[in-house]
Amino acid sequence: MPERFVESLADFRAPGVFNPWGERDLQNDRTADTPAIRRAQLTQYLRERVDHVRLLLVAEAIGYQGGHFSGIPMTSERLLLGGLSHKGIAPQHAFCGLTPQRTSKEAVKPDGFTEPTATVVWGFFAETGIDPRSFVLWNAFPWHPYKAEKGLLSNRTPTDAELQQGQDALQQMRTLCGDARVVAIGKKSTALLADQNIAATEVRHPANGGAGLFRRQMSALVKEIGL
Repeated sequence: MPERFVESLADFRAPGVFNPWGERDLQNDRTADTPAIRRAQLTQYLRERVDHVRLLLVAEAIGYQGGHFSGIPMTSERLLLGGLSHKGIAPQHAFCGLTPQRTSKEAVKPDGFTEPTATVVWGFFAETGIDPRSFVLWNAFPWHPYKAEKGLLSNRTPTDAELQQGQDALQQMRTLCGDARVVAIGKKSTALLADQNIAATEVRHPANGGAGLFRRQMSALVKEIGL
């Protein structure tokens, strides 16, 4: 069940890693109950999808502009707050059964954090009219690794040891998603999944000029599986 899965995610602790569902960002969070808000949002996101998911898209790790504050991988606060509606991406695309909330302080980011990769990925599905409940966005390392010298508003590549620690969560997610097709976003994710003997279809990461190829490859994939 999504509830038990999210609770298990919240228990993880490691140096140089922020757990959005179990820890409070003392510098940037609005209130003391922000971990509970993020748990609720991820739980609702998964609850609305587990019986319908056809695609499980896996990137590398949570980022500070995305899941760190929204609680949902590759999903920004600004999306949840309706700030991407002009791009056709609505808050209800993420979930409907709960009122979305921001968890960062307005003084830190008045309109909420936004993540370019998240905007491209969600934008693709919005543009093509695909049911947002038919896909789940996830990460090989499901927590947020950050650079100690730069603080929580930074990202870094997870270490090999950290990726090992994320394996159980990834397997649990695969179980929740049943026979959904696994899609690796970028070469790093492809290699990580291959190391775990997980068969995946590779698509270009949208960052660094890859958005166009990502869209073309995803278009071919959804046509292949009949979405």
